[in-house]
Amino acid sequence: MNDRAGRRRARRLAIGTAVVLALAGMNGPWLYRFGTEKYHQYQINRPEYKADNGHWQIVEFPKEYRQDTIHAALLRTGKVLLIAGSGNNQDNFNAKKFDTRIWDPVKGTIKKVPTPKDLFCTGHTQLANGNLLIAGGTKRYEKLKGDVTKAGGLMVVHNENPDKPITLPAGTKFTGKENGKTFVSKDPVLVPRAKKVFDPKTGKFLRNDPGLGRIYVEAKQSGTKYETGTQDNYRIQGLTGTDARNTYGIAQKLALDKKDFQGIRDAFEFDPVAEKYIKVDPMNEARWYPTLTTLSDGKILSVSGLDDIGQLVPGKNEIFDPATKKWTYTKKIRQFPTYPALFLMQNGKIFYSGSNAGYGPDNVGREPGIWDVDSNQFTKLPGLSDADEMETSGTVLLPPAQDEKFMVIGGGGVGESKKSSNKTRLIDLKDANPKFTDGPTLEKGTRYPQSSILPDDSVLVSGGSEDYRGRSDSNILQARLYHPDTNTFDRVADPLVGRNYHSGSILLPDGRVMFFGSDSLYGDKANTKPGKFEQRIEIYTPPYLYRDSRPSLSGGPQTIARGGSGTFTSPQASAIKKVRLIRPSASTHVTDVDQRSIALDFKTSGNKITVTVPKNKNLVQSGWYMIFVDDDQGTPSKAQWVKVP
Repeated sequence: MNDRAGRRRARRLAIGTAVVLALAGMNGPWLYRFGTEKYHQYQINRPEYKADNGHWQIVEFPKEYRQDTIHAALLRTGKVLLIAGSGNNQDNFNAKKFDTRIWDPVKGTIKKVPTPKDLFCTGHTQLANGNLLIAGGTKRYEKLKGDVTKAGGLMVVHNENPDKPITLPAGTKFTGKENGKTFVSKDPVLVPRAKKVFDPKTGKFLRNDPGLGRIYVEAKQSGTKYETGTQDNYRIQGLTGTDARNTYGIAQKLALDKKDFQGIRDAFEFDPVAEKYIKVDPMNEARWYPTLTTLSDGKILSVSGLDDIGQLVPGKNEIFDPATKKWTYTKKIRQFPTYPALFLMQNGKIFYSGSNAGYGPDNVGREPGIWDVDSNQFTKLPGLSDADEMETSGTVLLPPAQDEKFMVIGGGGVGESKKSSNKTRLIDLKDANPKFTDGPTLEKGTRYPQSSILPDDSVLVSGGSEDYRGRSDSNILQARLYHPDTNTFDRVADPLVGRNYHSGSILLPDGRVMFFGSDSLYGDKANTKPGKFEQRIEIYTPPYLYRDSRPSLSGGPQTIARGGSGTFTSPQASAIKKVRLIRPSASTHVTDVDQRSIALDFKTSGNKITVTVPKNKNLVQSGWYMIFVDDDQGTPSKAQWVKVP
């Protein structure tokens, strides 16, 4: 903590302690508590306090508009898209009750939007045309071990015929050659043809590598006697002739173990003007918990997720072309845990920070590095502290984006681990040999930290919990502003609402920050009462909005090309010290790879400000952005929206 923050903190504590002691001495326990709370409310609402620490305010929607918000994105209209899908509620899923809301933070209006599929735990990112691409979601809820009545699991179907693929319908029966037990497929599966392999030197045929299909199978009847303990080959009933010889199944243990969530292939664009979902071609792979990231050519990379049988997608990543609305596989395979934090670098490669949000082996795809998607080369990055506590950590591209410095915040152990990290880690990707170094520490180990870039180049870091999903009443009611120029945190006003799993934050066009969601596993310290989903929105107003005045920005073009310029009007033009181009957020599960703040060159003349957009297409991806100007006090204007084609 820097000196200014330390003095401010000491002043707050000294005043508060004096009043609390006086109240305690005069009035006893009840009045002590009452007086302390009254004083706290008085203190946090004082103009001087707000100017130093900012202010939090709860927004509670009318009952009929409330939902369990899992995903949120700022639309180019200035409205916020709030997606619940089934909202981690199996009753909603069974009833096909899938929810979406659009909230206008200026007018305060809320609108329900028809939701075509269960977009719970989908992936999303901003497209160049201003639409939001949304891909994946939920096909089936998990079944805990005690709820599973029929033995089942993964069946890998092999096709050794190089001449044709084969499709097996739902209901296909597989019988073990050794164990004699029969299992039935839940869905159809297409098994590709075998691949002929030739000797590259002689050209002679060597072998057929079988085509593989993966399908979930289940015993015909309930009971432990239908479980299997070892691998077996399975003949497929109904096949004859060469199909019967060439096609067979192999399964490992098929048991009454927990069954994970299953994903869907469906994909949509959300149109912010029409305010509706538009169906596009489905992905090749079903995905639950995927990350979508924009590539150098403007296409969208879809990575990881659990597939339609609840298995981690085996490294089969794919790319969406916004022009054709179609998906194609990448040439190479690379596997990551679910919701990996993947950022486009200025050289066109992808930075993987190691942050992720949930599923996958603890020894697969967890090391941070730089990934060349075309060649599949992956260069590992050293120096990461608490490297085994990266699950549920957050990653943010620090402003300005030109510096290509990232911060990784907090995190915890894999799965339901009690371990949590209080570390922040910094890395400069412009360094000749980049490596992680530790930044300032947090007061507590923090899972699910929220981070939002502000237009004055600070980063708001707030919320999270010390334990998995806020267990043991471990939500952290603290917020800090990180200053990249000094590498310091300032403690600011404490949030009023705890935020852990299924929460997020979004920078609004007026410079405030919106927080949504939170899905505590339990509702008490003893972990005996089930948790309740947090449906309230909370708004943080930063200290810069409690100054006497703020600059204004108006006029100007709606479109500025990379390398081009645009002129805006501001009566405070002579006092402007910074101009920032900020990409709108799309946030879920501590993952927001869209947000970035780009410094713009500018010049002023009278009441005019002429800004210039950098040429690098990897730095400034095509799409809609907010332009903010900051005055000599660091106070930002409200945003103007511009499109970079």
